[in-house]
Amino acid sequence: MIRNQVVTFLGLATAVLLLGGTLSAHHGSAAYDPSMTTVTGTIVEFQFVNPHCQLRVDAKDDKGNVVKWTGEFTNPTALHRRGWTKDMFKPGDQITLTGNRAKSGAPFLRVLKLELADGRKLAALGGEDEN
Repeated sequence: MIRNQVVTFLGLATAVLLLGGTLSAHHGSAAYDPSMTTVTGTIVEFQFVNPHCQLRVDAKDDKGNVVKWTGEFTNPTALHRRGWTKDMFKPGDQITLTGNRAKSGAPFLRVLKLELADGRKLAALGGEDEN
């Protein structure tokens, strides 16, 4: 009986140690360039879903080619507390996203703030809105 308890305890302790590092790495910012990138484009889709909300935007690069960007936010619960809803972004609307680009060079942003077509500025990760 004691042997089973020891084996169970060691198994749980190992699982916590292994998963703890994975969870911490998931929420880190190591995958993003710390410099700021700004992307202005047309909203294609807004996904107000767990674990992270995402906004898909078509933006033009320096040569005029359309680049499909993905902006990632925190979870829907945290955004809902800030007054965000699943219907607040409409396809076809213009938007400017500012944040940290993926180090891989992929058109993927960890969005820190955004500006709507009407000039409202919203903080995406903490801080206060600039309205």
